[in-house]
Amino acid sequence: MKKIMIQITSGKGPVECCRVVACVQSLIMKQAKQQGIQMQVLENKAGELKGTLLSSTMMLIGNNLDDFLKEWVGTIQWIAQSPFRRYHKRKNWFVGVAAFDVKTLMQWNPKDVKLETCRSSGPGGQNVNKVETAVRGIHLPSGSQVLVMDTRSQLENKKLCLARLQEKVLVWQAEQLMEQQQNQWQNHYELARGNAVKVIRRDLF
Repeated sequence: MKKIMIQITSGKGPVECCRVVACVQSLIMKQAKQQGIQMQVLENKAGELKGTLLSSTMMLIGNNLDDFLKEWVGTIQWIAQSPFRRYHKRKNWFVGVAAFDVKTLMQWNPKDVKLETCRSSGPGGQNVNKVETAVRGIHLPSGSQVLVMDTRSQLENKKLCLARLQEKVLVWQAEQLMEQQQNQWQNHYELARGNAVKVIRRDLF
């Protein structure tokens, strides 16, 4: 099974582009489900308005993902009337979609992780606070942290902590790559000038 990370970004486009990110995410997830491709949303960065996203990071898991990616990776042109500015003349909105192979992306070294134990808090009686079963994992290069107190077993919490921290670091690494690619998306208009790999027409968002 192949693992691919997909990121959708609004570049530096207006709020309509942030709305398109959310719409494109929904379409990609629907199509992936139809094709039997596993998909997991790793991180959504919310826009200023409800129903908008600055960016979305997702994980695709499946075989023969090339045709699926070919349809989406690149610049997406969304043609529709603005839902936020009813009389705005502009109807063309653009977002960028990038894909990364997890094998080449992932640089995970357990030596970069610092683990700490602490007392759990919450329901469960007096024993919860007497034993240090909660585990905090810190990825030193990125500063990413995860605290797990799901179970009363320190060993189980440690396993969960490492798995969640690894997932969080994966998103962080993808963001680093996205920053390197920002020269392709210096502003919304550069993004718009790219040849769209997919054009979507809607009367409304």
